[in-house]
Amino acid sequence: MTTSFIINHLWQSSCFALLAGLLAFVLRKNSPKVRYWVWLSASLKFLIPFALLVSLGGVVPRPTRRPVSVAAPVFSNTLVQIAQPFSPSLQPTVSVDTLLDWAPVAIGVVWVLGFLAIMLARCRSWLEFRAALRTSTPIELPIPVPALITPGAEEPGVVGFLRPVLVLPAHFLEQLNPRQLGAILAHELCHVYRRDNLFAGVHMMVEAIFWFHPLVWWIGSRMVEERELACDEEVLRMGCEPSDYVEGILKVCRFYVESPLPCISGVTGADVKRRLRAILAGSIADELSAVRKMTLTAIGLAVFAIPILIGVLNAPAIRAQSAPAATPKFEVVSIKPCEFRQNTISDMAPQGNSTPGNLRTGCFPLLNANGKGLIRGAYASNPFTPINGGPSWMRSAAYEINAKAEGSPGVRTMTGPMMRALLEQYFHLKIHQQTAEGPVFFLRVARGGSKLHSFVEGSCTTHDTSPPAPLGQGQKYCKDLMSGGSPASIEAQGATLDDFSRMLFGMLGRPVINKTGIAGRFDLRVEFSREGTTLGPLQADDADGGAPADPPNSIFSALPEQLGLRLEAAKGPVEAFVIDHIEKPPVN
Repeated sequence: MTTSFIINHLWQSSCFALLAGLLAFVLRKNSPKVRYWVWLSASLKFLIPFALLVSLGGVVPRPTRRPVSVAAPVFSNTLVQIAQPFSPSLQPTVSVDTLLDWAPVAIGVVWVLGFLAIMLARCRSWLEFRAALRTSTPIELPIPVPALITPGAEEPGVVGFLRPVLVLPAHFLEQLNPRQLGAILAHELCHVYRRDNLFAGVHMMVEAIFWFHPLVWWIGSRMVEERELACDEEVLRMGCEPSDYVEGILKVCRFYVESPLPCISGVTGADVKRRLRAILAGSIADELSAVRKMTLTAIGLAVFAIPILIGVLNAPAIRAQSAPAATPKFEVVSIKPCEFRQNTISDMAPQGNSTPGNLRTGCFPLLNANGKGLIRGAYASNPFTPINGGPSWMRSAAYEINAKAEGSPGVRTMTGPMMRALLEQYFHLKIHQQTAEGPVFFLRVARGGSKLHSFVEGSCTTHDTSPPAPLGQGQKYCKDLMSGGSPASIEAQGATLDDFSRMLFGMLGRPVINKTGIAGRFDLRVEFSREGTTLGPLQADDADGGAPADPPNSIFSALPEQLGLRLEAAKGPVEAFVIDHIEKPPVN
């Protein structure tokens, strides 16, 4: 359970509680039992995170979605090496917990102390009441639940969740006449039939867990208020005389006090003055109309259905936790920790001295602070896709892996899907992919139209296949590279504008989405000043997606001049990986 998960759950539950309050206000002229259920649902929401419902929908596979991280990189490893100087500031987000370990510990200690204080206080009151129950004397009353005369009881009330018992104080029967006693007993039986003690106990647990949240205590007070009004209304529906009922309540208040435990349903709870005025008025609230019943039903279904639907829509086609069935496996695996030494050539996929069928990574980090390592090579096809989460030791750990595979799979297969299976088996890695709205660029046609040069078929061989198609006599591969010289340049032959957008992503460190609507393949080349180009994750643009800065000779000015295209800052889907769990592997 992460900090962001807790914060999201708290604000979502808070909004739900405020909406419940608004709904209760709208229903103020209807029966209090309806408002009671509204407040109870607000309490239960604190125990049911929307993320749980989303995850339930996420277990439904969607075959139309693209598989997670199985696509081959659009640009070659050479391109990644050349592009590395462009985005030194772009790093996968590292959890702040690794830098502020004291903060969650301190918050956790404060929460535990508050939780224990509330639980101990309530357990103490309950134990004292149980001790008083042991001195009780059974009494026969014309009611369907057992009744006890308890000297230590502070008011008449119902005790117990599953097998409730009516507890009466000493000399209680002597204080009321038969009509008053009948009204009070009818009130207590309403609590039994409504299972008020059980729901009150559930909310007591909510209060203990979320003791720091004022809305939780507000919900509790509203639940007590509405449940007592609901029982009062039911007593009047049964035909009890309002004057007898009011006299009975006043005598209880005169001789006894309210129970200290909210899970003991008594007759003196809530605002007694308000209740007495309502009883004497003898008015019974209107029942819900058919329209309101349908509206409340629709709201209740939507609360559960919408998060589950979101989970279904965002469910990946192939989970990151399971390698395809057709993927070859490693027959022999050796994993040894080592001391990684940074070198001048860094590859996103640790190939080392590997050959088809034999994986030799050399000493390579698991996932270092620069975002490179075994995990990135196995999961992220783009070298700039953020990988978040994971323990602090993972950022400094390095391993040398030597493995023999079944058959002779290619190096890319061994460092990709086969490495995923290896990490999940030996490191117990659990990782998932998520998409959220974030800063992106839209690639659009500039004013004056495009200046693109169409690709001449046969002039070079594209890198569409994996492995690339073999060259024929006199053929050559199409270029797809970035140069960090002066001037800097991006060159791609036989590339679509979708391919070109991904290359711009590699240079800018921010997703670039093709919005030109132009199909086909082109020979693309753009030169620009490296010094005048904003690199890495840009400074946050306006929330409305304003245009990026356009310094002279930057990529932003070079694209319209040379290719008739432009970059527009916007908000759009940004993909990232989140590490849920990882363990150190056994050394062999």
